[in-house]
Amino acid sequence: MPHPLLNAAWSALDLPAAALDAIALRGEGELPSYFAVTDLAAASVGAAALAVQQLMVAQGGASARVQADRRLASMWFGWSIHPVGWERPPLWDAVAGDYATADGWIRLHTNAPHHRDAALAALGCAAERTAVTQTVAAWRGLELEEAVVAHGGCAAAMRSMDEWRDHPQGQAVANEPLIAFTAADSCVPRPWAWTRGRPLAGLRVLDLTRVLAGPVATRFLAGYGAGVLRVDPPWWNEPGAIPEVTLGKRCARLDLTRPQDRTVFEGLLAQADVLVHGYRPAALERLGYGESMRHQLNPSLIDVALNAYGWTGPLAGRRGFDSLVQMSSGIAHHGMQRQGADRPVPLPVQALDHATGYLIAAAVVRALIARLSEGRLLQARLSLARTARLLTDVPPAQTAGMPLAAATEADFSPQLEQTEWGPARRYRPPVAIVGAPMAWARPANSLGSAQPHW
Repeated sequence: MPHPLLNAAWSALDLPAAALDAIALRGEGELPSYFAVTDLAAASVGAAALAVQQLMVAQGGASARVQADRRLASMWFGWSIHPVGWERPPLWDAVAGDYATADGWIRLHTNAPHHRDAALAALGCAAERTAVTQTVAAWRGLELEEAVVAHGGCAAAMRSMDEWRDHPQGQAVANEPLIAFTAADSCVPRPWAWTRGRPLAGLRVLDLTRVLAGPVATRFLAGYGAGVLRVDPPWWNEPGAIPEVTLGKRCARLDLTRPQDRTVFEGLLAQADVLVHGYRPAALERLGYGESMRHQLNPSLIDVALNAYGWTGPLAGRRGFDSLVQMSSGIAHHGMQRQGADRPVPLPVQALDHATGYLIAAAVVRALIARLSEGRLLQARLSLARTARLLTDVPPAQTAGMPLAAATEADFSPQLEQTEWGPARRYRPPVAIVGAPMAWARPANSLGSAQPHW
């Protein structure tokens, strides 16, 4: 059957259209949403896996069949890890959430302590939900959004889809490609030691990303053998998400304001095959590692970047997260209208993050194909806002599909994952490539649990 989301993702990768014949989408059930979230899950996961299949062909292998499980892909868009005898820390800070304003709704994102401090500084109230609720109610939404942002925080007033389409940022994002590839002037070949069935084995991926899209991308790459080293500053933590997204990776810390750590980082960068980074635009430039410096340190580096609100337009440099983009882009407003609710109705999962993550992984693999078989060095840029546009451009079904059934024993991998917090069960992989099983060599682990070396 036609699959507009898969077709759009595959077209963005500029790989042979005939390769789509090799993929099958299976599984029943739909995530409860007024948007095609399950279709988005299957399309993004399937496109990433099909890109891996095309890489295997470029490595001299046969064209293998690919199967994406719509049910499992939907479940991985939530939480794939299920602790046994321990509890995952809460994902959301106590202040984070949706608040009624004088003229609508706004979402405050306060999971990071400095973002929480910024929101409270703008509001001038105590770090207590009742006080925040009362204070926010006196503000107009867009004015509070700007005030929080001016203090260095993260907030988004709720807009309708029409308001976002008319907004200069919505218009800018609509004119951006889903995956913006650019080619470097030159390409220095760099082979990696792949093996049969592990097409990314020997690949070095330097991960400078945080919740949630970038870590999803590098987790996928680790599943096909890539050596992923995640690097965070000493002060950063995201305890609620770490057990979910560090599967298969090593996690180290470096302070790039210290000369000795900068030396270590430059050595890592020089030896990397791939850099995936999700800092705001110009953040690496301010640290002295702008695009030209990165290319100077490593002329064969595949550089893939993501941000929240897109790469052009007046809000291109704004801090943002999935839940904020859902508010800005009209997704939460549309859900509220369709449901007849009295508050924002977001997607049932952080679908923009997850889908963008798999598209990032697909972009990395596409760049590997270009470097291996075409002698080209590709870089790529993606954004949560552009993925939101992909989702909202596809008309959802007018009637609800079969609900996604609750997880059963058959949905889980048979082996327990021995994380450093305790044993856990993890869903089976959402895709299968004949001859190349997705599997991770390392269990989930905490930030800073490894040394910063390859």
